[in-house]
Amino acid sequence: MPRIALVTCRPGPQVSVDRDLPVLVRALADAGATASAEVWDDDGVDWASFDLAVIRSTWDYSWRANEFTAWAEECGKLTRLANPPSVVRWNTDKRYLGELAEAGVPTVPTRYTAPGEAVGLPDDHEYVVKPTSGAGARFAARYTPDEHAVAVRQVERMHAEGFTAMVQPYVRSVDTAGERALQFFGGRLLHAGRKGAVLTPRTPYDERKVAHPGLERWTPTAAEVAVAERALAAVPDAPELLYARVDLVDGDDGRPRVMELELVEPNLFLWLHERSVPRVVEAVLDAAR
Repeated sequence: MPRIALVTCRPGPQVSVDRDLPVLVRALADAGATASAEVWDDDGVDWASFDLAVIRSTWDYSWRANEFTAWAEECGKLTRLANPPSVVRWNTDKRYLGELAEAGVPTVPTRYTAPGEAVGLPDDHEYVVKPTSGAGARFAARYTPDEHAVAVRQVERMHAEGFTAMVQPYVRSVDTAGERALQFFGGRLLHAGRKGAVLTPRTPYDERKVAHPGLERWTPTAAEVAVAERALAAVPDAPELLYARVDLVDGDDGRPRVMELELVEPNLFLWLHERSVPRVVEAVLDAAR
């Protein structure tokens, strides 16, 4: 009877509720495992007592990325951690998009501005500014060229707090075709969903956003699956991934591009895809064994 920890975070006003967590705990128990939800920064948790720790909804990590990656390194020494600490360290910094682009993966063009560097923002098209460590559109905002002064203040605020800013063109297709999330589990495509635009014009960067507006089931195209698989194949050192979510949008050429590659704590949206629960349970049990 394997012991499995589903890793989450403490509830708070800026933290979403993980609707899948109690479902997974119950489904794993029904399958014969001993499963429990454990808070990642709870010093009272004996991680060595588990056969497997699965990071699920540690949705406060982006405020404390260094502390979280240090926890992952230590937890990975005590038990098997999914995904592995090396993946956590790489994926918590969105500069990985630059590495994917260098590997030939179609991605949304991205520039980075670290603390101490000059703030360079577009003056001829709409764009998005957000931190390289973030989740749920936290500290993200959409700007037009005439909002330059406001955007500069956002970047300066992030720099003051130690964040590196990333700047991307606003992908107009999100307003019509939405953003597609392809979920992989146990190395296979699990299911997919589509959501609408998260960032609306003139919404302050520090205002809480609706992370997955209008979420619905989606049947991915062959082109979308191909790009997602290319992105997963480009992860350094070809680690064994228990789970992954690849977020895609359409570029100006109509072809899918990677917006984000979520390998740490992606929302699985099992409440929308209830038939996926048995496959997730099977893959978790296989990993625990």
